[in-house]
Amino acid sequence: MRRIAEPWRRLDVTVRDLLFGLFLLVASLTPQLYNRGTDIGAMPARSLDVLGVVAVSLQTLPLAVRRRLPAVALGLVALGFAVDQLRGYHLLAGIALPVALLSAGSHLERHRRAITVALTGAYVALAAGLQRFGPGESLAGFVVFYLALALSWGAGSWLRRTRELESERRHRIAEDTRLAERTRIARELHDIVTHHVTAMVVQTEAARYLTAAPDRLDETLATVTDTGRRAITDLRHLLDLLNPDHSAEARTPTVGRILTLVEQTRRAGQEVEFTEQGTPAASTGSADLVAYRVVQEALTNALKYAQGSHTSVQVRHSEREITVEVGTDGSGARAAVPGGSGRGLVGLRERVDVLGGEFSAGPRAGGGFVVRARIPAGSPS
Repeated sequence: MRRIAEPWRRLDVTVRDLLFGLFLLVASLTPQLYNRGTDIGAMPARSLDVLGVVAVSLQTLPLAVRRRLPAVALGLVALGFAVDQLRGYHLLAGIALPVALLSAGSHLERHRRAITVALTGAYVALAAGLQRFGPGESLAGFVVFYLALALSWGAGSWLRRTRELESERRHRIAEDTRLAERTRIARELHDIVTHHVTAMVVQTEAARYLTAAPDRLDETLATVTDTGRRAITDLRHLLDLLNPDHSAEARTPTVGRILTLVEQTRRAGQEVEFTEQGTPAASTGSADLVAYRVVQEALTNALKYAQGSHTSVQVRHSEREITVEVGTDGSGARAAVPGGSGRGLVGLRERVDVLGGEFSAGPRAGGGFVVRARIPAGSPS
């Protein structure tokens, strides 16, 4: 079955529908199936003639465009059906009418209400003609057949609405995905740029007062240069990841690199005490990256809002989680509760929440500011 189904699905829909119409045409012209089709007017049976062949063709061949030109297909099929019933051919091709109605209900884009009214009027005219020229049909028979045709149209409309809802759902998912990706990129840019630039600003400000100490000035300027290079490297890596042709996996800063953050902050003039306890779990998933970003953001805020204050960084590992705590004293000349945009802390809270952890940031007793995070290890990347 698969060998047949695959080539069939690869065919253009017009070709597939034409093949169906041709099959129905051949079946309707088969002598054994004469007068075996739809009969709604009880017209006397008539042998197939030239007009009958025209009626068959009108009902079957337009099915080829039932999806591309549904209104045209429906109009031709309805005309062929009317000739079929009025002449008494009662052809098997009559089943093309509900098929055309189903397709029109599903694919027709414009003037749906007007076409519905026009088809209803045409059906009433056909019923009146059959009553006048034939032995007659009960009103109930005409009503039942009309309801069957209306059901075909309704089924097509339901299919159309289902497709629209599915399209809206996919569009919404695509928009949510794009928004999530933009948010992720914004967070990464914030983490990279804010940390490195803050360190460079602090180091440059310090260099202004070291003109009398050339050795320390050179050391400070070298640190600024090193920080700038790190920023450029991280930004290039992020831009590489945004390139659709880039196949490398995303680089994840590990908890082990927190010491590099601490050293960089120390070189910027901040007194930082670093403590690490426990053994990292064999598989930490995204927890390593989130822990790194928590420390990075907290140290950046310490440089910006509590420059010169004592800062402590504590990282504790266990089999199930990583706990991070970064605290800054209130003894520095500019120590204060971070009062920036808050984007960094909000982003950290969202990162931790996604992994099912806990996050808090705020003033602590005795002055200063503390950031705490409990991050489950082994969470998927």
